[in-house]
Amino acid sequence: MAGILDVPKPRINCSMLSQYINKPVCFVGRVDKVHPSGKTFSVNDGEGKTATIELNDPLEEELSGVVEIIGMVSNKGVIMASSYSLLREDRGTLFDMELYNEALKVLQDFPQLYPFHVDASG
Repeated sequence: MAGILDVPKPRINCSMLSQYINKPVCFVGRVDKVHPSGKTFSVNDGEGKTATIELNDPLEEELSGVVEIIGMVSNKGVIMASSYSLLREDRGTLFDMELYNEALKVLQDFPQLYPFHVDASG
């Protein structure tokens, strides 16, 4: 069976979480708060809504800025992260979360042109 990193994953925002319960997703957001345990953190999407991310192991680095998370959405709407990547913003160009959110809407509106979804059988 293919791992979560090997299968197509839709890019989603907070308002789409409930549509992807128990499915792999890709989520991009700006880090809001990191729990003192380092095992959970919250991120804000392009609509200003907040998602909770849970990790298997505590963070070993400071987490801030924009992050891309690959994981499964739990029944509670929490993203259980398999991996995450920091998106650098230190070259003077800030990541535009609102524009990214508009791109997500296009992906959702035209799935036949952007076939990154997992089929209904999961």
